Amino acid sequence: MSDSTGLTPQIVNIFLELTSVHPLTEFDEVHFLDLLEHSLSLSVTEKKRVIDAIPTLSQFQIDELTKVFVDEREEFKKLLSKEGDTIKELVIKARDGWNQLREIYIQEKAQKLKQGEDQAKIDEMKKSLGI
Repeated sequence: MSDSTGLTPQIVNIFLELTSVHPLTEFDEVHFLDLLEHSLSLSVTEKKRVIDAIPTLSQFQIDELTKVFVDEREEFKKLLSKEGDTIKELVIKARDGWNQLREIYIQEKAQKLKQGEDQAKIDEMKKSLGI
């Protein structure tokens, strides 16, 4: 089953998991991620910085980012009739970038899991040696 973006729930869940911790704010994570995913002006690095910063952002910052993303979407819609081909290229670039970002987070998650396993092995060795 896919959502409106064509992403499977497992792929979407990677991003939802990353954005679910935001003790300072209340917002619709799915809507925010949709806006971020489809932002045509942000690079992959900038999108990653936004996601990574979510736990520390204030309500004002989240609200302002949401407004900026909505405004950006509206402005690109206005340009669609005149700059359709260019916007189409930007949409493809944004989709590819989002997939790249997903892969970055999958790799980071696997690396953290491996580090946790390695630390558990170290702790077990120390315990068996009485350290």
